Parts: sequence; C-alpha cells; structure tokens
Amino acid sequence: METRYAIHPEDMKRYTTDDLRREFLVETIFEAGKIHLTYTHNDRMIFGGVTPAEEELTIKLDKELGVEYFLERRELGIINIGGEGMVILDGTEYDLQGRDGLYVGKGTRDVKFRSKDSNNPAKFYINSTPAHHSYPTVKIDINKITPLETGEPGTLNERKIYQYVHPNVCESAQLQMGLTMLSPGSVWNTMPCHTHERRMEVYLYFEMEPDTRVFHFMGRPDETRHLVMKNEQAAISPSWSIHTGTATSNYTFIWGMCGENITYTDMDHVKMEELR
Repeated sequence: METRYAIHPEDMKRYTTDDLRREFLVETIFEAGKIHLTYTHNDRMIFGGVTPAEEELTIKLDKELGVEYFLERRELGIINIGGEGMVILDGTEYDLQGRDGLYVGKGTRDVKFRSKDSNNPAKFYINSTPAHHSYPTVKIDINKITPLETGEPGTLNERKIYQYVHPNVCESAQLQMGLTMLSPGSVWNTMPCHTHERRMEVYLYFEMEPDTRVFHFMGRPDETRHLVMKNEQAAISPSWSIHTGTATSNYTFIWGMCGENITYTDMDHVKMEELR
C-alpha cells in the first residue's frame, strides 16, 4: 500500500507537472493477480484495485492501520468493473457481475476476492474509510439503481449518475460512492464545478479507448491545474480543490467521497467567472 500525504493549496502553486502527478495521480489500479492500494491522508481514505486471477486474494492491513484486521474500524465500498467475480465476507459469498457493487460494514473480519474466469478477471475497485458505527452489508445491483439523468447534448455533459453507497440505497458511516456514465458525444463532467470543503473525493476514470485522454482539472478555483489521465487511473481531490474533467471521447468514472457528512448535495458551487 502506497501512502500519499495531505498537501496545502499554497504549496501546489509551485508544483511542476511531475510534482502534481506524483502527489495526486495514481497510475496503476488494476493488475491481474495483484492488489494495488493507496492510503491518502486526506480524510484517511484507502482506495485501489483488487484483481484476482487464478488465485483468491485478500486484503491484510493490520500493522499498517494499528488494528487486528482490515475492517476493524473501517467500512468498505466495492464496485466491480471487470468480469464476473465473488466477494466472500466471513464465509458468505456475494456474486458481483460487471457494474454490481457491495457495501461492507465495519467489523467484518474476513474479506476475500475471487474471479469466476481468470481469462476475464473481475476488477474490484474499492474505497474504504474510517467508521464509527457498523451498518449492515448490502449488495447493490446495477440493474436496480434508477440513475439521475442530468446535463444536455448542447453543453456536452449529458450523463447518468448511479448512486451506490448513498442514503437512498444503504446506510454508511461516512462513505459515499457512485458511478457516472457520460453519453456518446458528451465529454464534460461536473461543470459548472464545485468544491467540497467538508469532504474529499477520489475519481477513477475508465471505459476509455487506449488513445483517449481525460484532462482532470483540480486546484483552487482561481488557481487551477490539470492532470492528463489514461484509462483506469485515479485522481485524489482534496476538499479545497475543484474536481471536474473533459476528455477526447466519452467515458465513465467512479466517485468516492468521505468527510464530515453524507449529504450528496453539500457542495460549494463555483461561478464560471471565478475560474482561472
């Protein structure tokens, strides 16, 4: 597990492109037979990919977190963006097709990941945050989610928002997690943009062609920067930073948030004239 530390916005003004990519971009999320995790000190979220191939994988983070087992004091959100797979929680198996999700409550001791077909492995994208209370585990079927449809073709941001770990779907201590799918011909997400002074966020971009690139914008509204990102890469967005992007084609992304509350609409909107 890699560790990323919190950054003061004044420091970021002096960052080169390499500095920005080192601190805020995670380039490798999924690798067959491997677990790649990042621990960010922004609200202490852990995120990354679990890609079981021929063998079952399990996350073992005890010494790193000062606990006896990974979810002793944490909750976990999972969305599978690969082939069919299974998550086994304390002996109970949950089958996850592509786009299915799972919320796992604090106190679950044994978490195992398995792919049905090693030639088409599951790609389990995870977000984990500290939790003060244990809530029930809930499987989230993509086909049972009614998406929020927003944006329009004229502004190139027509998209569907699927809420997974959200009060409309299941209870959680502080984690929120969902998936946004842009329609063909649309390339902008979250514009006009906003910040979350009370919450941080991580974006995972995927379903992109090899030569498609996302330009992920970040920084304070009057001091913006950007990351050029490829398929299946993630960006860390501190609470003081905008998080919006555009690309050379349409794409899908998973957003995960944590912080002071679980109010999806708690955001500070940025007027277009304030952007620089």
